[in-house]
Amino acid sequence: MAGKIYGIGVGPGDPELLTLKAKKILDAADVIAVPVKEAGEYSTALEIIRPVVDLDGKEIIEVVFRMLRDEEERRKCRAAACEQLADLLRGGKDIAMITLGDVSVYSTYMYVNNYLAEAGFETEIIPGIPSFCSGAAKAQLALMEGNEGLAIVPSAKENLLVDAALDHFENIVVMKSGGSIEKLIEKLKARDIPLSAATVLSCVGMENEYIGPLDPAREYSYFTTVIIKKGE
Repeated sequence: MAGKIYGIGVGPGDPELLTLKAKKILDAADVIAVPVKEAGEYSTALEIIRPVVDLDGKEIIEVVFRMLRDEEERRKCRAAACEQLADLLRGGKDIAMITLGDVSVYSTYMYVNNYLAEAGFETEIIPGIPSFCSGAAKAQLALMEGNEGLAIVPSAKENLLVDAALDHFENIVVMKSGGSIEKLIEKLKARDIPLSAATVLSCVGMENEYIGPLDPAREYSYFTTVIIKKGE
């Protein structure tokens, strides 16, 4: 009998934010699959679960998803990763593939889920807490209220998306913005949006956590999100 694969969101960084269902499945799984860009790469997702999931005796495998510029090469890499997992499923092993935050928010696992489901394997998605929800809670901010809308932009480098979000939404979440703080400040000033309307959420639930105003003098990690509330 073939195994089953679970896509598990492990939350933004604090192991205590791992859901009870996620822990139950991780404890029971035969294999924990860890997506990486290159073999041997440090995995934040794996370190998040380490304090709360007993990994002794677990089969832990790396699944490589290289960030290649060529779309065809990226497709081949994804297919090879999925076939690696399919071989384990054919052997009857249940797999838990971990991902930061929530599985449905910019997660590589969704390619895996769709590929393996189409191949006839049983799949299940276990949601996790997204970084912007955890960060908003830490900053004591409402992501939206009343009839307000919310735009989520994958990166500050996506200029057209950021511009459209700032022009048409009351609340904007800009993910992966650590290296683009100055660019965001310029966009806010161009629209007469006060800098006080923006809150930086960096390394939420991790070491070096920073929650505070936009500060171009600071260095921000890859795990940085900015919440902009135009009504503030």
